[in-house]
Amino acid sequence: MLVHIKDLVKDAQNGGYAIGAFNVHNLESILGVARAAVRAKSPAIIQVSEGTIKYMGLKPVTHIVSTVAKNIAAKVPIALHLDHGKSFDTVFACIDAGFTSVHIDASELPLDENIALTKRVVEIGRAKKVWVQGEVGVIVGGHGQRGKDLKIPLADLDEVVEFVKKTKVNTIAAGVGTAHGIYAEEDIKFNLLKNIKLKTKIPFVLHGASGIPDKKIKKAIKIGANIINVGTDIKVAFSKTLISNCIKNKKETDPRNLLRPTIKAVEDVVFNKMKLFGSAGKVDIGEVKT
Repeated sequence: MLVHIKDLVKDAQNGGYAIGAFNVHNLESILGVARAAVRAKSPAIIQVSEGTIKYMGLKPVTHIVSTVAKNIAAKVPIALHLDHGKSFDTVFACIDAGFTSVHIDASELPLDENIALTKRVVEIGRAKKVWVQGEVGVIVGGHGQRGKDLKIPLADLDEVVEFVKKTKVNTIAAGVGTAHGIYAEEDIKFNLLKNIKLKTKIPFVLHGASGIPDKKIKKAIKIGANIINVGTDIKVAFSKTLISNCIKNKKETDPRNLLRPTIKAVEDVVFNKMKLFGSAGKVDIGEVKT
């Protein structure tokens, strides 16, 4: 069932666990996340990027997520979120489409411009009861397994505090040592994360967690990571499974047979993340057949 993201975050804060925000790219990945949520008895955030919206179309992806949430995942709470919205048109279109949370990513701009643009989105979002996520300190990288030799910038604590105070965003993402993709240089600067939480007192969104060891993810949750984005691990599992299945079944002409295993691959990744984040078992839906 579709719910407002604020309800998921409130429960996570009270329960001491994190909510997974899972990037989807097509019907199969949406089904994989929904089935994992039911299997794990866990809340979930399904998030789409501008790339996914360009690929699927805003109305189709919105309606598919809504339909899957109301049917496949009818007994678990699902929130719909825009990830890394850099276009005003996209952000406002998602607000109008019924998203309960949007991410305006103006982190590559000078701080004063980032604040001005984010503040504008917050004002519009507040009028429609939509949460807004802001970002300070560019979270670099690209989804995929990239190896090493990446310079990872860190957010400035004072800038994060100023940004939150002036924009009044609902959630904050900031560069704390992680990157999109999987890189050898990735780490979490726990002191920075701790101080951001202490001084902003709003939910923190950890981006780029795919390359971070589980032990450090658990520590980040204890310090105050309330939402954890998962993108690369889903893409890798989906793509590897699809490629392998196509190689094994070169004469197959039914795309459903080639794509079907990818649903389970995504489901397994998401299910394991839900257990890691501590959100598994937080929804009472009785016995689940898998």
